Amino acid sequence: MLLPILILNSLLLALSLLNSLTLRRPVKSAQVEDSILVLLPVRDEESNIERVLGELLGQENCSNLSIFLLNDNSSDRTRHIAENFASPRLKILDVPEPAKGWIGKVNALEYGLSRVKTAHDYIISIDADVSFSKNAIADSIATIKALNLDFISPYPRQIAKMWGERLIQPLLQWSWMSTLFLRGAEKYPFQSTVVCNGQFLVMKYSSLIAAGGFASVASYVLDDIELGRAFVKSGFKGAVIDGSEIAATRMYSSFTEIKQGYGKSLHLAFGGFIGTLIASILIIATSIAPLIFAFTGDLIALAALFAIIGTRLVSALSSGSKLRDCFLHPFSAALLIYLLYYSWR
Repeated sequence: MLLPILILNSLLLALSLLNSLTLRRPVKSAQVEDSILVLLPVRDEESNIERVLGELLGQENCSNLSIFLLNDNSSDRTRHIAENFASPRLKILDVPEPAKGWIGKVNALEYGLSRVKTAHDYIISIDADVSFSKNAIADSIATIKALNLDFISPYPRQIAKMWGERLIQPLLQWSWMSTLFLRGAEKYPFQSTVVCNGQFLVMKYSSLIAAGGFASVASYVLDDIELGRAFVKSGFKGAVIDGSEIAATRMYSSFTEIKQGYGKSLHLAFGGFIGTLIASILIIATSIAPLIFAFTGDLIALAALFAIIGTRLVSALSSGSKLRDCFLHPFSAALLIYLLYYSWR
């Protein structure tokens, strides 16, 4: 039983190494002249809004950048703080209540898109809790142009401080680094191999409109993944790129927030309960069973354990996460399974 697990984990390690060596990274840009619109949906983001607007308005090498701040019924000081930024490049829009069946964030993004009066070259959607380097926007635009793609997803570095975060957050990038051949998915896109992160998403305006805009994913909780699939379904191509040097985010600051966040959507990631069950079996087999059998002195189990930890180390080196946390991977896997079934409650 353990030999097939060793073979599988070794293949995952080989794929992780291949992806690490070929992972797309941002192209350095001197100056970008393209017309760029940033859509920033916010709801009760008073702790982030001053920082993120300062970073966006301070972007370098992109002179034709404008920002729509989409105030999605904030009940705190978000709008008041934003109004202190007197910039002609910033427009504050109050988003109406979503129609029945629409997800709030998607409604805000579609509303912002509907208020565009002149076509832009690129649309960028971001989350307020993401921090950006001074060249993040320009480098991202230079990258999508150099690759001749319709959308790219610069994956931010995931900041994790507390133990719950450190066990779970690195699994986000590891999940696609170790299971998808990224260059293959880029060249021959399928809806099932889309990697798309709405925290920082760069899109050709014309391609977004042709794919149906944000309205095409109006009711989806995993709206970013589904938007990527809408692009692919419409014949467009995209890619995930390493965004760890140009963007960073801390999604959650407590285990309660982790449960709330993953509880809303994790069960949807595997396409239903059967998919969840299959994923659970694979996670147990590749990530937990090797540790259990390694305690019996089984050398094959030990090798399988080293191989799966190796995939985490490769992912951590690519994403800038803590290397020492990789050695706790079996416990990360156990926590992931707990959250997966918690999301079905």
